[in-house]
Amino acid sequence: MDYIIALYRLRTSGMHTDLAECGLTGFRPFVVETDLAVDADCTICFGEKLELEQFAGFCSVYDFQFEENYADCHFGRYDGGHLFYMQRGDNRMLFVKADGESVVRCNMGAGAKVDTTMLRFGLWMMFGLVITPLGGIAIHSSVIVKDGGAVLCLGESGTGKSTHTRLWRENIEGARLLNDDSPIIRTVNGVPTVFGSAWSGKTPCYINRSFPIRGFIRLSQAPHNRIKQLNVLNAIGALLPSCPPAFAYDDQLQDSICNTLSQMIAHVPAYHLECLPDADAARLSYNTIYNRQ
Repeated sequence: MDYIIALYRLRTSGMHTDLAECGLTGFRPFVVETDLAVDADCTICFGEKLELEQFAGFCSVYDFQFEENYADCHFGRYDGGHLFYMQRGDNRMLFVKADGESVVRCNMGAGAKVDTTMLRFGLWMMFGLVITPLGGIAIHSSVIVKDGGAVLCLGESGTGKSTHTRLWRENIEGARLLNDDSPIIRTVNGVPTVFGSAWSGKTPCYINRSFPIRGFIRLSQAPHNRIKQLNVLNAIGALLPSCPPAFAYDDQLQDSICNTLSQMIAHVPAYHLECLPDADAARLSYNTIYNRQ
């Protein structure tokens, strides 16, 4: 099947290619008619016979726990490409992408018995791996839309991104949520743009729409509400931590991310908001961005 996410064509082949029917319902709004005459930007081939031992020289550069010890994750390179695998008990889900190719091979099918939590995250990792050199970034943020433009709220887990966008919806007329965890950003015809995606964390918000970006806000908790626009260098520093952390350990991927962010920051302001979880914080950020001269 084919899916269009952030104008990138994702294609699934092999075992059980309908991701929504297999439990990943967030993909349903992004389904398009399969057109094999059109090359896919990323193809996921399920049901491949893959073992970790097949990939000589594999070296993990980033090991981490997914979802509070739900699975052990390992991202790195082998001789000729990238490899990512997730281990939960005896279940090992393996994804491989050779250098210079847009095809990702996976040893699991997307059937009813597969671990959909692992599969969803594995697809996020590999889709991000493919689109990053193409100028796309899956950025950890909560996105609010107002008057045809979008504002991305960023910050470490627990800093109140979802709370802040909820406060916008409750206190700013016409504000609505686009995505609550992992939208895709890219520049389209010179315009920094954010797209809804099939990944939205614990909030089921899967919207196949896009909006020009009006601003980025890096949040931090404080006993007051204060906002400050960041210079270019500090803006890049504010956005980078919200990009896929594993890619920071790969020079080419990190360079692509920095290039994309630099292009955006040249046109879109970024702010640091020290805030309380209250309506005044939402009004302050809204008025600062939307009344900007």
